[in-house]
Amino acid sequence: MSKPLPRKQRVLNRGYLYSRTADDVGDLSVNLIDIDSSIQFYFDEVIQPSVEDNGENVKVPLMYASPERWKAIQRDGFMRDRKRQIITPVIVYRRTSVERDDTVPQDKLDANNPNLFYSFEKKYSRSHRYDNFGLQQGLLPQKEYYNVMFPDYVNLTYEFIVWTTYMEHMNNIVEKVVYSDGAYWGDPDKLRFRSRVESFSDVTEVSDVERLVRTNFTVSLKGYLLPKGNFDHRSTTQKFLTPKKVIIGSEVDRTVTNNVGRAGQFREDLASSTSQVTSTPVGDVDVTVTNGIIFIGGTGITLSQDGVLFDGSTAVTQTLSIGQSVATSDNVTFNQVSASSLVLGDTTFDSNSITGNINITGSVTTTGNFNINGDAVIEGTITAQEFHTEFVSSSILFASGSTQLGDTIDDIHNFTGSLFVSASSFEINNTSFNGISNDTSLTDSSQTEVVTEHAVKSYVDSEVSEANSYFRKQFVKTSSTITTATASFTAVTASAPISLTATGENDFVFFVNGQYMEHDALQVEQSGSVFLLKVDNDSIGYDLESDDEILAIGKFDS
Repeated sequence: MSKPLPRKQRVLNRGYLYSRTADDVGDLSVNLIDIDSSIQFYFDEVIQPSVEDNGENVKVPLMYASPERWKAIQRDGFMRDRKRQIITPVIVYRRTSVERDDTVPQDKLDANNPNLFYSFEKKYSRSHRYDNFGLQQGLLPQKEYYNVMFPDYVNLTYEFIVWTTYMEHMNNIVEKVVYSDGAYWGDPDKLRFRSRVESFSDVTEVSDVERLVRTNFTVSLKGYLLPKGNFDHRSTTQKFLTPKKVIIGSEVDRTVTNNVGRAGQFREDLASSTSQVTSTPVGDVDVTVTNGIIFIGGTGITLSQDGVLFDGSTAVTQTLSIGQSVATSDNVTFNQVSASSLVLGDTTFDSNSITGNINITGSVTTTGNFNINGDAVIEGTITAQEFHTEFVSSSILFASGSTQLGDTIDDIHNFTGSLFVSASSFEINNTSFNGISNDTSLTDSSQTEVVTEHAVKSYVDSEVSEANSYFRKQFVKTSSTITTATASFTAVTASAPISLTATGENDFVFFVNGQYMEHDALQVEQSGSVFLLKVDNDSIGYDLESDDEILAIGKFDS
């Protein structure tokens, strides 16, 4: 054990030791039992759990489970009274945890010397009275203040168990508890705490002799603790009184006798000088100090009474002057001015920047870099040896004139971004173009427009798709009627794309009774919805007969 400090070295601030004997303001404290009791009060006075049993309204008791009782409940699963009978209906609860609430950031820094507190003024007390005597004398009564320490905010968790005989009784109790979720539990005239009811779990137990319905649920409370203790001779509520005021005036109510003599001597033969003040002096009171004040002028400042001592015995008038007039309408001249910034009108000049608008008449010459953070409008000509441009965004307006980039064909000009050109024509290698066409059908057949990739792709896709469809068409048809030189088919020929040769007899193959028919003696013709095969009988060497079977294979539409 360490040796205690001697009594003389112990520090005790008796300013905190006000007498509280006749004080009707008690120390404020909030304990864990107060929070436990607020739950008991809320169930008894607000929720009032009850069940209907045999036509009677039976109040459901609420009990706080001691460690021994809770252990027995965990072992048996129910509660018994002194006669060993199972108690039902009943509600038991216990506190399972207390944690600091970090969502309320406050720190009293030191429990022995708290630095956070609420301050309250007592409106009326024994030392704070108003009477006629005090009003006549112009006295202000003392005021009483009470500092109440900040509490510690905590989260408390409680576990509840409810037993009933029937599920209907249990539902009635659970409904009331659920409805009270989020309310402030406790006595409205004392302490109340914000509640949160967690999930419920139900269990029904049936035996040969008993039937129990049990429900477990947890409740969390937002609470605060202010212990009733004596930290360094302090309580949770401290009393403070405003200090009395001392008024010093020039009124006297006694006769002052002054025996004049040498220092340290009193002689009977010396005359006594008696002074008596019968009324309050009117006018100024002279005060003389031992250590006076001396004013001395500094650099650029001149005093009319430079170096004169002022001790209060006599008045000293000082006039301060400088080397030049500094009125708002005067022209002031300084050799050098040092400042962090200079403000002229709406323009601010500092060591490395100018904020505002500035107009310069004449020439500006810089030997270093010239940086412009905003826009630069130049109405004259810019002459430079080299341009390096980096645009995030740019808007340029030309009044008139031509622009030339480069002077030889091997010059390379790089552009990053979009290029917008508005012109009547442009020329590449002596070839002039007047536009870019996006015609997907290429019907214009222009020789001075460049087609886009989209137009070319669309045209090619259209032509290839149509040609592929045409090339894939190959159908077989049988003649419907036959005359001596003509065979008729109920069919329509396929139309060839514009870029291909029109469909003719060379796109078909004909067979008569299984024998190939020479093309030299054949002609085809489309007549409405009928396809005609005309035969030159002399060239082919025979006539067609009505019972002949003629097959046609070729570019029919379907």
